Amino acid sequence: MSVIIWKNISNKMIGGVSMILTVTKRLLGENNKDYAYRIIKEGIMSLELKPGQAISEIELAETLNLSRTPIREVLAKLREENLIIVIPQVGTYITKIELQLVKEASFMRFYLEQEILKQSCESFPLENLLELRKNVELQKALIGSKGMERDFHKLDNNFHLTIFQGNKMENVWAAITRLSTHYNRIRLLSEMKYNFEKTISEHETIMDIIENKESERVEEIVRKHILEPMPLWESLFQEGSPYLNYFN
Repeated sequence: MSVIIWKNISNKMIGGVSMILTVTKRLLGENNKDYAYRIIKEGIMSLELKPGQAISEIELAETLNLSRTPIREVLAKLREENLIIVIPQVGTYITKIELQLVKEASFMRFYLEQEILKQSCESFPLENLLELRKNVELQKALIGSKGMERDFHKLDNNFHLTIFQGNKMENVWAAITRLSTHYNRIRLLSEMKYNFEKTISEHETIMDIIENKESERVEEIVRKHILEPMPLWESLFQEGSPYLNYFN
């Protein structure tokens, strides 16, 4: 797990809206475009940059101490990923959460994670299993702490990544991640509203299934882990929800 050794919380007004963006140090070998892409995308996925919020190419360049060229290129890339929308003569905005994209990502994860867990029951490296256990212990350490949802969310994603790594399928997980941006944002919203102890318990079950090679239990746990939370998410976009404006 990477350790942030420096960070700056930038708080600027963009179009009358306060923009809070965590700016961390460059990673080794990161060029301007890669750096800007990582910081801005992390801001979107962590909900620091909120769905529907206006953003400014000029302000982002000032915040990251870069020229506007890499920022422009990054915004074009994020637009392709359905995270940015540009309205001519109006402005640039973080996309609101599209429920159809959430549904499609859930469908993909349900079937692909079943297959990867079945493979894991046949063969899974001990070092990756130990990494899963270490990850879950870090998850447990967050229980009862306020404002730790984003930290848990990162651990959650790394948990699933480790399973794909153990099967030499990192590129498959990367593809899932690219297509799950709207899904992951609604998951984070849910973790902010509800606790994540149930998710941790399911992660422990997944580890047990892998360790004991219980492939017959795979479909049940993946259904519980991926599909069953979805009805609970409906409260996030109903009338009266503080997050209603985050959704299309």
